[in-house]
Amino acid sequence: MAIYWVGDVQGCDAPLGRLLDVVDFSPSRDTLYVLGDLVNRGPASAQVLRRLMAMGESAQCVLGNHDLHLLAVAEGAGRLKPMDTLDGILQTSDRHALLEWLRHQRMAIWSHGVLMVHAGVLPSWTVAQTLALAGEVESVLRGPDGRDFLHQMYGNKPAAWREDLTGLDRLRVVVNALTRLRFCSAEGEMEFNAKEGADAAPAGFMPWFDVPLRRTADVTVAFGHWSTLGLLKRSDVWALDTGCVWGGCLSAMGLDADGQTQLIQVKCEQAQRPFSPQV
Repeated sequence: MAIYWVGDVQGCDAPLGRLLDVVDFSPSRDTLYVLGDLVNRGPASAQVLRRLMAMGESAQCVLGNHDLHLLAVAEGAGRLKPMDTLDGILQTSDRHALLEWLRHQRMAIWSHGVLMVHAGVLPSWTVAQTLALAGEVESVLRGPDGRDFLHQMYGNKPAAWREDLTGLDRLRVVVNALTRLRFCSAEGEMEFNAKEGADAAPAGFMPWFDVPLRRTADVTVAFGHWSTLGLLKRSDVWALDTGCVWGGCLSAMGLDADGQTQLIQVKCEQAQRPFSPQV
Protein backbone atom coordinates (compact mmCIF):
# COMPACT_ATOMS: atom_id res chain seq x y z
CA MET A 1 0.00 0.00 0.00
CA ALA A 2 1.33 3.45 -0.97
CA ILE A 3 0.03 6.95 -0.29
CA TYR A 4 0.45 9.87 -2.68
CA TRP A 5 -0.19 13.59 -2.36
CA VAL A 6 -0.40 15.53 -5.62
CA GLY A 7 -0.38 19.28 -6.19
CA ASP A 8 -2.65 21.35 -8.41
CA VAL A 9 -3.85 19.34 -11.41
CA GLN A 10 -5.93 22.18 -12.91
CA GLY A 11 -7.46 20.21 -15.73
CA CYS A 12 -4.21 18.56 -16.84
CA ASP A 13 -5.57 15.03 -17.14
CA ALA A 14 -2.81 13.56 -19.32
CA PRO A 15 -0.01 14.36 -16.84
CA LEU A 16 -2.17 13.04 -13.99
CA GLY A 17 -2.70 9.78 -15.84
CA ARG A 18 0.99 9.55 -16.63
CA LEU A 19 1.93 10.18 -13.00
CA LEU A 20 -0.41 7.39 -11.88
CA ASP A 21 1.17 5.10 -14.46
CA VAL A 22 4.70 5.97 -13.29
CA VAL A 23 3.90 4.91 -9.71
CA ASP A 24 1.82 1.92 -10.87
CA PHE A 25 -1.14 3.26 -8.90
CA SER A 26 -3.74 0.67 -7.95
CA PRO A 27 -7.12 1.88 -6.59
CA SER A 28 -7.51 -1.38 -4.71
CA ARG A 29 -4.21 -0.88 -2.91
CA ASP A 30 -3.15 2.76 -2.93
CA THR A 31 -4.58 6.17 -1.99
CA LEU A 32 -4.25 9.47 -3.82
CA TYR A 33 -4.81 12.78 -2.06
CA VAL A 34 -5.35 15.75 -4.40
CA LEU A 35 -4.59 19.13 -2.84
CA GLY A 36 -7.22 21.20 -4.57
CA ASP A 37 -7.62 23.03 -7.87
CA LEU A 38 -8.62 19.91 -9.69
CA VAL A 39 -10.03 22.02 -12.52
CA ASN A 40 -9.54 25.11 -14.69
CA ARG A 41 -6.89 26.66 -16.91
CA GLY A 42 -5.88 23.24 -18.28
CA PRO A 43 -7.50 21.53 -21.28
CA ALA A 44 -9.32 18.58 -19.69
CA SER A 45 -11.08 19.51 -16.46
CA ALA A 46 -14.06 17.23 -17.04
CA GLN A 47 -11.75 14.29 -17.71
CA VAL A 48 -9.89 14.96 -14.45
CA LEU A 49 -13.15 14.87 -12.48
CA ARG A 50 -14.31 11.71 -14.25
CA ARG A 51 -10.98 10.00 -13.57
CA LEU A 52 -11.06 10.87 -9.87
CA MET A 53 -14.71 9.93 -9.52
CA ALA A 54 -14.01 6.53 -11.06
CA MET A 55 -11.27 5.90 -8.48
CA GLY A 56 -13.84 5.84 -5.68
CA GLU A 57 -12.53 6.03 -2.14
CA SER A 58 -8.94 5.68 -3.32
CA ALA A 59 -9.03 9.34 -4.44
CA GLN A 60 -9.54 11.92 -1.69
CA CYS A 61 -9.64 15.61 -2.64
CA VAL A 62 -9.73 18.99 -0.97
CA LEU A 63 -11.35 21.94 -2.71
CA GLY A 64 -9.29 24.80 -4.07
CA ASN A 65 -10.23 28.30 -5.18
CA HIS A 66 -10.70 27.18 -8.80
CA ASP A 67 -13.00 24.36 -7.72
CA LEU A 68 -15.13 26.77 -5.69
CA HIS A 69 -15.09 29.16 -8.65
CA LEU A 70 -16.56 26.40 -10.82
CA LEU A 71 -19.30 25.69 -8.30
CA ALA A 72 -20.08 29.40 -8.06
CA VAL A 73 -20.24 29.88 -11.85
CA ALA A 74 -22.49 26.84 -12.16
CA GLU A 75 -24.90 28.43 -9.69
CA GLY A 76 -24.83 31.81 -11.39
CA ALA A 77 -22.84 33.26 -8.50
CA GLY A 78 -19.72 34.03 -10.53
CA ARG A 79 -18.64 34.80 -14.07
CA LEU A 80 -16.22 32.98 -16.30
CA LYS A 81 -12.88 34.75 -16.63
CA PRO A 82 -10.98 35.11 -19.93
CA MET A 83 -8.51 32.32 -19.09
CA ASP A 84 -11.07 29.89 -17.64
CA THR A 85 -11.45 26.51 -19.34
CA LEU A 86 -14.59 25.30 -17.58
CA ASP A 87 -16.98 25.04 -20.53
CA GLY A 88 -16.18 21.35 -20.90
CA ILE A 89 -17.81 20.76 -17.54
CA LEU A 90 -20.58 23.33 -17.71
CA GLN A 91 -21.80 22.12 -21.10
CA THR A 92 -21.40 18.35 -20.72
CA SER A 93 -24.27 15.93 -20.33
CA ASP A 94 -22.93 14.64 -17.00
CA ARG A 95 -22.51 18.14 -15.60
CA HIS A 96 -24.80 17.50 -12.63
CA ALA A 97 -22.94 14.37 -11.54
CA LEU A 98 -19.56 16.06 -11.84
CA LEU A 99 -20.63 19.12 -9.89
CA GLU A 100 -22.34 17.10 -7.17
CA TRP A 101 -19.25 14.96 -6.70
CA LEU A 102 -17.10 18.08 -6.51
CA ARG A 103 -19.44 19.73 -4.01
CA HIS A 104 -19.01 16.78 -1.67
CA GLN A 105 -15.23 16.93 -1.50
CA ARG A 106 -13.48 18.18 1.62
CA MET A 107 -12.04 21.53 2.62
CA ALA A 108 -9.34 19.93 4.78
CA ILE A 109 -8.21 16.37 5.50
CA TRP A 110 -6.12 14.88 8.29
CA SER A 111 -4.64 11.45 7.59
CA HIS A 112 -1.32 9.62 7.90
CA GLY A 113 -0.01 12.42 10.11
CA VAL A 114 -0.50 15.02 7.36
CA LEU A 115 -2.90 17.96 7.37
CA MET A 116 -4.08 18.64 3.82
CA VAL A 117 -5.45 21.96 2.61
CA HIS A 118 -5.34 23.77 -0.70
CA ALA A 119 -3.64 27.02 0.34
CA GLY A 120 -2.85 27.49 4.01
CA VAL A 121 -3.74 27.43 7.69
CA LEU A 122 -3.98 30.50 9.90
CA PRO A 123 -1.28 30.54 12.61
CA SER A 124 -3.72 30.45 15.52
CA TRP A 125 -5.52 27.33 14.28
CA THR A 126 -4.73 23.87 15.58
CA VAL A 127 -5.26 20.77 13.46
CA ALA A 128 -8.51 20.06 15.29
CA GLN A 129 -9.81 23.60 14.81
CA THR A 130 -8.85 23.61 11.14
CA LEU A 131 -10.81 20.41 10.55
CA ALA A 132 -13.80 21.67 12.53
CA LEU A 133 -13.95 24.96 10.63
CA ALA A 134 -13.48 23.15 7.32
CA GLY A 135 -16.41 20.95 8.31
CA GLU A 136 -18.62 24.00 8.80
CA VAL A 137 -17.98 25.10 5.21
CA GLU A 138 -18.45 21.56 3.89
CA SER A 139 -21.84 21.31 5.59
CA VAL A 140 -23.03 24.56 4.06
CA LEU A 141 -21.79 23.69 0.56
CA ARG A 142 -23.64 20.37 0.66
CA GLY A 143 -26.79 21.68 2.29
CA PRO A 144 -29.82 23.74 1.24
CA ASP A 145 -27.97 27.02 1.85
CA GLY A 146 -25.07 26.14 -0.45
CA ARG A 147 -26.31 28.21 -3.37
CA ASP A 148 -26.85 31.30 -1.23
CA PHE A 149 -23.39 30.92 0.29
CA LEU A 150 -21.72 30.71 -3.13
CA HIS A 151 -23.43 33.98 -4.08
CA GLN A 152 -21.89 35.69 -1.05
CA MET A 153 -18.60 33.79 -0.74
CA TYR A 154 -16.34 36.31 -2.48
CA GLY A 155 -14.56 39.11 -0.64
CA ASN A 156 -11.39 39.83 1.33
CA LYS A 157 -13.08 40.87 4.55
CA PRO A 158 -12.81 40.05 7.36
CA ALA A 159 -9.05 39.69 6.82
CA ALA A 160 -8.35 37.92 10.11
CA TRP A 161 -9.91 35.20 12.22
CA ARG A 162 -11.81 35.98 15.40
CA GLU A 163 -13.47 33.41 17.60
CA ASP A 164 -16.65 35.50 17.77
CA LEU A 165 -17.19 35.57 14.00
CA THR A 166 -20.52 34.17 12.87
CA GLY A 167 -22.47 33.65 9.69
CA LEU A 168 -21.04 34.61 6.32
CA ASP A 169 -18.08 36.47 7.81
CA ARG A 170 -17.00 33.32 9.63
CA LEU A 171 -17.36 31.11 6.57
CA ARG A 172 -15.61 33.61 4.30
CA VAL A 173 -12.53 33.79 6.54
CA VAL A 174 -12.30 30.00 6.60
CA VAL A 175 -12.66 29.71 2.82
CA ASN A 176 -10.09 32.44 2.20
CA ALA A 177 -7.55 30.87 4.54
CA LEU A 178 -7.96 27.35 3.22
CA THR A 179 -8.10 28.22 -0.49
CA ARG A 180 -6.38 31.60 -1.05
CA LEU A 181 -3.81 32.21 1.68
CA ARG A 182 -0.17 32.91 0.85
CA PHE A 183 0.97 35.72 3.12
CA CYS A 184 -0.24 36.81 6.52
CA SER A 185 0.99 38.90 9.42
CA ALA A 186 2.26 37.55 12.73
CA GLU A 187 -1.22 38.29 14.09
CA GLY A 188 -2.90 36.28 11.33
CA GLU A 189 -4.13 39.10 9.09
CA MET A 190 -4.31 37.78 5.53
CA GLU A 191 -2.93 39.57 2.46
CA PHE A 192 -4.34 38.61 -0.95
CA ASN A 193 -2.64 40.89 -3.49
CA ALA A 194 0.88 39.44 -3.55
CA LYS A 195 1.18 36.33 -5.70
CA GLU A 196 4.91 36.03 -6.25
CA GLY A 197 7.35 33.84 -4.33
CA ALA A 198 8.09 33.75 -0.61
CA ASP A 199 10.72 36.49 -0.86
CA ALA A 200 8.13 38.94 -2.24
CA ALA A 201 6.19 39.32 1.00
CA PRO A 202 4.71 42.80 1.46
CA ALA A 203 5.92 44.81 4.44
CA GLY A 204 4.55 43.39 7.67
CA PHE A 205 3.64 40.04 6.13
CA MET A 206 5.34 36.68 5.69
CA PRO A 207 4.52 33.26 4.23
CA TRP A 208 1.81 31.77 6.43
CA PHE A 209 3.98 28.74 7.23
CA ASP A 210 6.80 30.92 8.60
CA VAL A 211 4.73 32.76 11.21
CA PRO A 212 6.39 32.23 14.63
CA LEU A 213 4.50 29.95 17.01
CA ARG A 214 2.19 28.64 14.29
CA ARG A 215 0.05 26.05 16.03
CA THR A 216 0.32 23.48 13.22
CA ALA A 217 4.12 23.62 13.12
CA ASP A 218 4.36 20.26 14.90
CA VAL A 219 2.73 18.38 12.00
CA THR A 220 3.24 18.28 8.23
CA VAL A 221 0.88 20.50 6.27
CA ALA A 222 0.58 19.54 2.59
CA PHE A 223 -0.73 22.23 0.27
CA GLY A 224 -0.71 23.53 -3.30
CA HIS A 225 -2.01 26.85 -4.67
CA TRP A 226 1.31 28.73 -4.71
CA SER A 227 2.93 27.95 -8.05
CA THR A 228 5.43 30.80 -7.77
CA LEU A 229 6.67 29.38 -4.47
CA GLY A 230 7.65 26.16 -6.17
CA LEU A 231 8.44 22.86 -4.54
CA LEU A 232 9.07 23.00 -0.81
CA LYS A 233 9.73 19.93 1.31
CA ARG A 234 10.28 20.51 5.01
CA SER A 235 9.31 18.49 8.03
CA ASP A 236 6.41 20.88 8.67
CA VAL A 237 5.28 21.73 5.12
CA TRP A 238 5.09 20.17 1.68
CA ALA A 239 4.33 22.71 -1.06
CA LEU A 240 3.43 20.71 -4.16
CA ASP A 241 2.10 23.17 -6.74
CA THR A 242 4.92 23.32 -9.27
CA GLY A 243 2.94 25.02 -12.02
CA CYS A 244 1.98 22.07 -14.19
CA VAL A 245 -0.63 24.08 -16.07
CA TRP A 246 1.89 26.87 -16.66
CA GLY A 247 4.51 24.61 -18.23
CA GLY A 248 6.08 23.19 -15.08
CA CYS A 249 5.73 19.73 -13.58
CA LEU A 250 2.93 17.88 -11.86
CA SER A 251 4.46 16.96 -8.51
CA ALA A 252 3.50 14.33 -5.97
CA MET A 253 4.92 13.14 -2.68
CA GLY A 254 4.78 9.41 -2.11
CA LEU A 255 4.83 7.45 1.13
CA ASP A 256 5.60 3.74 0.84
CA ALA A 257 4.80 0.89 3.21
CA ASP A 258 8.15 1.39 4.97
CA GLY A 259 7.37 5.03 5.76
CA GLN A 260 9.85 6.41 3.23
CA THR A 261 8.90 9.49 1.20
CA GLN A 262 9.80 10.14 -2.41
CA LEU A 263 9.13 12.94 -4.87
CA ILE A 264 7.51 12.03 -8.19
CA GLN A 265 7.28 14.54 -11.03
CA VAL A 266 6.00 14.41 -14.60
CA LYS A 267 6.22 17.14 -17.20
CA CYS A 268 3.03 18.87 -18.28
CA GLU A 269 3.89 19.08 -21.95
CA GLN A 270 0.41 20.24 -22.98
CA ALA A 271 0.75 23.68 -21.37
CA GLN A 272 0.87 26.23 -24.17
CA ARG A 273 1.31 29.40 -22.10
CA PRO A 274 4.48 30.75 -20.49
CA PHE A 275 4.85 30.33 -16.76
CA SER A 276 2.68 32.81 -14.89
CA PRO A 277 1.50 33.15 -11.29
CA GLN A 278 -1.67 31.25 -10.53
CA VAL A 279 -4.62 33.39 -9.47
